[in-house]
Amino acid sequence: MQIRFEKDLPVLLFALVSASTLASLPQVESAWTGVKEVYGEQDFGLRILREVMLLVLVVYAFLEPRLRNGGLTSTVFAFLGTVAAYALFEVAYALNRDLPLVVPMSGLRVFEYLPVALIGFVVSRLGSGETVLYRFARYLRYYIALQAVLAIAQALWAPPLFGVSFLGGGRPFGTFVSPNLFGATMATCALLFSMVSGMRKWLALSIFLALLSGSRTAFISSLLVVFFQVYSALRPRDRWALIMPAPILAVGALVLASSPLLSGRDDANPTEDGRIDLWQRVFSEQVHGPADVLFGWGLGLSSNTINVLYGAEHFPGQFDSDSLYLFLLNGYGLLGLLAYLFFLWMTTKVSVHPNKGLVVMFIFVAGLTFNMWEYFPQNAMLMLLWGLVLGAGYLSNSASLQARPVASGSYYQRYS
Repeated sequence: MQIRFEKDLPVLLFALVSASTLASLPQVESAWTGVKEVYGEQDFGLRILREVMLLVLVVYAFLEPRLRNGGLTSTVFAFLGTVAAYALFEVAYALNRDLPLVVPMSGLRVFEYLPVALIGFVVSRLGSGETVLYRFARYLRYYIALQAVLAIAQALWAPPLFGVSFLGGGRPFGTFVSPNLFGATMATCALLFSMVSGMRKWLALSIFLALLSGSRTAFISSLLVVFFQVYSALRPRDRWALIMPAPILAVGALVLASSPLLSGRDDANPTEDGRIDLWQRVFSEQVHGPADVLFGWGLGLSSNTINVLYGAEHFPGQFDSDSLYLFLLNGYGLLGLLAYLFFLWMTTKVSVHPNKGLVVMFIFVAGLTFNMWEYFPQNAMLMLLWGLVLGAGYLSNSASLQARPVASGSYYQRYS
């Protein structure tokens, strides 16, 4: 007997991700005409579709008995309660600094798609993680096909608004507001396809689109997926030959990603495009004591949402963090940053998922120069994968779950 959510969830997840094709449509149309909209002039418009689809997914998970019962456990309540308590403390700390409520609330955006991770966690515990992921990947092929057509056309003929692609036109942005968001999403799709059997050509296409975007983060993330693919294909006794030169390969990838030839930008060097200088200035001007280091110095001031609502530098200390880790340090302090890194590390310890190393490393690397938990739909897909990986740590400890027909992955094996 198949659980019904094995059919429903992939469709809802695909609908959630597909909302990105419409969410930024006005900005995409402007970019096609060579007009780059600034933060203060962007219209939220169709972006409400993202929240609507997320709400639909959450309501479905609550109404589906097995998903609801799987989520209502003491372990889940303890984790969510701890996170909520500290987040509320940070909100109060920010309000105490006379920031309007919308500012600290925007700092909570990193938790917006946490319900998707919880759904993935429960699905994995029920033994249906492979089936749901495989069906979702099959639907995701249509999304990638659409993005590929648009991206190639943009790389050939779009105005070089964000830089020049190696195909001669502008850097492609697909259905997103910038090539960086497009590239990050394509790299995440590559990660997802790499975890599913029989999706190699879609994996290759996703990697190609990520490289075509000219995004440094997407380039390095894609190479990480390729590295793990090669690593898993080698015999265990031969893997040392790939591990030994890994540090040199990482440095080479960083240099290559920063070259104008690949990125299509004259300011490709990260030490010269203002990012490093910005971070140094933020630390020197905003950190005034141990409390700022431990608890942060302005929850939400580094959020992209505030830049969109008010424009850049509207509030004292406001900045565009880019890096997830600087975002966490700014909003949640050293305590919040260490808690996040600890949870990443614990995922590798408790999970028995065969792709846990790849998923955790991808999440860690993607956050170095990109706040992926603020950007849709990369955040939704990564939350799902993180939940699936973490839930696999509990599956092996439950003989009753393993005994269920859905736990064997029979559907996945039959159609892969």
